[in-house]
Amino acid sequence: MTAAGARQTRPQWTSTLYLLLFLLVLEPCFVRSAEFDPYKILGVGRRASQAEIKKAYKTLAREWHPDKNKDPSAEDMFIKISKSYEILSNEERRANFDRYGQMEENQPFGQSPHQGFRSFHHSFYFDESFFQFPRSREFADSKYLLHHAQFNSEVLPDSFRRPYLIKVTSEWCFACIHIEPVWKETVEELEPLGVGIGIIDLGYERRLSNQLGAHRAPSIIGLVNGRVSFFHQAVVREHLRQFIEDLLPSTLVQKISDSNYLSFLEAWQVENKPSVLLFDQVPVVPLLYKLTAFAFRDYVRFGYVDQGATHNSRLLRQFNINTYAPTMLLFKEDTQNPVDIIQARGMKKQIMDEFVTNNKFLQVPRLVNQQLFDELCPIKQFHRRRKFCVLLITDQDQAFAPGNKAFLDFAAANKKDVLRFAYVYQQHQQPLCQALLRNQATLSPQVVLLERRTQAGKVLFRSVGGGWNGSEEDKYRLYGEIELLQKDPSYLSSDATLPELNNEMAPIFIIRWLNAVYDYFLQVYDELLYSNWREMMPILSLIFSALFILFGTVIIQAFSEPGENKPQKPKSKEQPPSTDPGLTLGDTRGTQQKDFVEVTELTDITYTSNLVRLRPGHINVVLVLSDASKNVLLRKFAKEVFSFSGTQTLHFSFLNLDKHRHWMPALLRSARPGDLEDEQDFSDFTGHVLALNGHKRYFCLFRPVFTGDESGGDSSLSRSHSREDGAASKRGASRATSIELHHKLDRLGLWMERLLEGTLPRVHVPAWPSLDPHSSTIKADTAGESFCFSNLYTSKSPLKEIFETNI
Repeated sequence: MTAAGARQTRPQWTSTLYLLLFLLVLEPCFVRSAEFDPYKILGVGRRASQAEIKKAYKTLAREWHPDKNKDPSAEDMFIKISKSYEILSNEERRANFDRYGQMEENQPFGQSPHQGFRSFHHSFYFDESFFQFPRSREFADSKYLLHHAQFNSEVLPDSFRRPYLIKVTSEWCFACIHIEPVWKETVEELEPLGVGIGIIDLGYERRLSNQLGAHRAPSIIGLVNGRVSFFHQAVVREHLRQFIEDLLPSTLVQKISDSNYLSFLEAWQVENKPSVLLFDQVPVVPLLYKLTAFAFRDYVRFGYVDQGATHNSRLLRQFNINTYAPTMLLFKEDTQNPVDIIQARGMKKQIMDEFVTNNKFLQVPRLVNQQLFDELCPIKQFHRRRKFCVLLITDQDQAFAPGNKAFLDFAAANKKDVLRFAYVYQQHQQPLCQALLRNQATLSPQVVLLERRTQAGKVLFRSVGGGWNGSEEDKYRLYGEIELLQKDPSYLSSDATLPELNNEMAPIFIIRWLNAVYDYFLQVYDELLYSNWREMMPILSLIFSALFILFGTVIIQAFSEPGENKPQKPKSKEQPPSTDPGLTLGDTRGTQQKDFVEVTELTDITYTSNLVRLRPGHINVVLVLSDASKNVLLRKFAKEVFSFSGTQTLHFSFLNLDKHRHWMPALLRSARPGDLEDEQDFSDFTGHVLALNGHKRYFCLFRPVFTGDESGGDSSLSRSHSREDGAASKRGASRATSIELHHKLDRLGLWMERLLEGTLPRVHVPAWPSLDPHSSTIKADTAGESFCFSNLYTSKSPLKEIFETNI
C-alpha cells in the first residue's frame, strides 16, 4: 500500500473507531431499554390511567410478594414491579420515561441520556461521575421512601404518637455512601422499638425537602409532634439513638421510689388516668419504655422503679417483684392491688403496646373531654358492636363521695363488654348535664343510660328514677334497668342532641402561648447555630432591615434641627374672665355645643364644688323640683337650656325639695333686705330656677308662669316692677299652680337670654345656706376673700344624669 493510500485509510479508520466507541457507550442504554419496560411489567398500555396502573400494581404485588410467593425469582420480580409503579405513578417520571426511554434513579428530572453523554464527552478526565456507576436502590430502602402527599397525610399526624428519623439523600452523593452502614445499624436497632423511619430523595422530592428545610444531602431529620429538628453531630449509632431520646419530652416517665409511689398512684383522681410502673435493673429509663409512654401519654401515666437502688426495697417487697426480669404493674382506682401484671426477660414493643391498650381507661373514668367520650362510648355502627354508656351525673363535693364510691363498686361487679361506666361533674359539664336532665335543677346525683347514634351528638337515653345515693336499693334498681336495656334496646325512650364536652385538661392560654414562644425561639436558635449562609439569608436580611430602620431614624433625628429652634405658631391668648359674668357668658355663646345636657344633682358631696368653690365668672343654673315632678321637669329643663349648654362658664344642676326642703326658704331669708319684694308668695318652689354665682354670692330667680300670660313675659323679680306688675305676677303664680308641670318652664329660654345679657336683677346673700339643716352655715370672710367650710366634703364626684334631646 502506498503512502497516499495509507493517508486516505487513516481518517476512515479513525471515524470508524469513534463510531464504535459511541455505540459502545450507548449500548447499555439500549440494552436496559429493551430489558426494562414498566408498561410491560405492569401489563398496562401507554395511555393507561393512574387508577388502572394502581390496580395492576396491587394485583401483581400480591402475587409476587416474597413472603407469599416462594419462587426464587419472586424477589427480583417484586423489585421490578415496585420500580415500575414508582416510575409510572409519578407524572413527571412517567413523562421523562416516555420522552427519553429508560428513567434511571440517578438521572435528574429533565435530563436525557444524550445530555449525560455530552457531559461525559466534555469532562472525561475531571468529572468524578464518570467513575460512579448507577446503583439500584435496595429493596429494604425503597419501603422507607417518603412522598409529599404521604408525608402530610400519614407521617406528620403519626409523629404525635411516635418519633421519626428521616434521612435526606440523593444520587451521586459520596457522603451518603459513607454513612450508609451506620444508618442501617441504627434502623435495625430503633425500628423494633417503635421509631418511624423515612428516606427522602432530593432529586425526586424537591417539594417535600423544601417543606422540611432540607437543602443538602446527606441530612438527618428528627420529627416529633410535627416539629422538625436537624441532627448536627457525627453520624454514629450512639449519637443517633441519643438524638431520638432528646427529642422526646422529659416529663414522660417519672422516677418512683419508696417516698413518692403513693402520691404517684393516688394521682388518678386528678389526672383521670391509670398508672403503670416498670421495674427494671438498669438505673436509666429504657428507650423502649419512653417510646411506649410517648405513644400512650394521653391515656396512661408512667413511672419507673430502679430495682438496684437501695431506697426502693419497701416498694419491691410490697408488690413481691421478681428482680431477675423486668416487670410491669398497672393500677387503676385501687392503689394497693394492680389490675394487670406482665413479666418477661425480653420486653417487646408489641407486648407492651397490647398491655397498655387493654387498660387505657379507668374502671369508671370521668368524662373530661370530647375525645374520651368518643372512645369510651363509641357511636353505634352495627348491632353486635353497640355500646351502652352508664353515666353518673354527680359533683366533686365530699358529700357525694360515698355515692361515687358505691357506683365504682357496682361497675367493678358488673363488667360486661357491652357496658361502659363513666361519671361526670355537673359543675364542669353543665351543657351536657342540662341536655340529659331536660334543664331540671337537681341536687342529688342521677344515673343516665344512653347510646350514641350520630357524630352530630344525637343520643338515645333514659334516666333511672329515684336518683342515686349508693344504697342497695339503688344498686338493685340500676341492675334491673340494665337488664331491661340489654333485652330491648328500644327501652331508651328519650332522645337529645348533646353539645361538645368542655376540655377540662386543656392548659390555660398563657401556658400554651409560652410553650409556642419557647418552641419558636428554640427553632430560631437552632437555625442560626447550624444553618448555612443560604438558609440564613432571610433571617439576616430581616435583622439588617430592622437595624437600618432603627439607626436611620436615630441619625435623621440627630442631624435635624432642634425642635425648640423651629418657629412656633403664636397661641391665641385666652380672654381673662370678666368681673361681669353676664358679659363673659355672652362672649362664649359661639363655642361648640354638645348633643346632650349634663345635669348634676346638688347633694352634700357636690354642693361645695358646684356652688361654694365655683370659679370666678362661672354660674350654676339650678332647677328646683320634687320626686313627683322630677322626670317631666328635667326633660323640659334640658330642652329649654340645650342651646346654652355649649357655654363653658355655665353649669346645670337640680335640687330635690323632698331631700332638702329647708334650703330654699333659708336662701330667701338670707337675702339682703330690699332685694326681694314682700308680696312674693313662695308657697310652692317646684319649677323655680336659680342662677347662682358662688364667687360673688348672688343669684337670679326664675318663677314659672302661664305660656299665654302676657303680663308674665319673664318671671324674674325686679325692684323696678310696679306694684301692678307684682300683683299680676302674683295672680299668674296662683294660676300656675293649676297648669300641667311641663308648662312651668315655657319661658325659661327667654329668661336665660336675659341672664346672658346681664339684665336680670340680682339678689345678694351674705353666705350660702347648708344643705344639711343640722350643719353649720357656710360663712365667708369678706375681709380676706377667703372661705371657711364646715361639715362639707371637697371631693368632686357628681352624679350625672344625661338627657339626650332631639332639637
